[in-house]
Amino acid sequence: MKLQISSGDRQILLEAAAASPQAEVCGLLLGQNRDGAGRVESLVPARNVAADPARSFEIDPATLLATHRAARGQGRQVIGHWHSHPNGRTAPSTRDAARATENGQIWLIIAGGEVTAWAPHATGPGPATFQPIAIEVA
Repeated sequence: MKLQISSGDRQILLEAAAASPQAEVCGLLLGQNRDGAGRVESLVPARNVAADPARSFEIDPATLLATHRAARGQGRQVIGHWHSHPNGRTAPSTRDAARATENGQIWLIIAGGEVTAWAPHATGPGPATFQPIAIEVA
């Protein structure tokens, strides 16, 4: 699988992570995701409402619901979400794996000045595994 993202959106993600070095930032991805190819068309920042935002993220439910409603009304698709790792690790964490489901959603992780993309795979009970997705910056 390959994911296209604009250089402008990539820069927005990097700046959001840099502006919050002590806490994870997060948001949603709108775009297209089909036939092994995805394209990010816009980013929706969200408030991180996790109990411990320095170590995990939880997208504000109001933003989550409003974004899904708006996307449906516009014929658009929420294709995944993004979050940062202040610890600098670009791979999904054990916390990420414990929360992930195989639902076709893309996980973007911003860390250490990089943006990485991942697809979760659930192999039964227990944590998910993640496969990397190649990113093409347009």
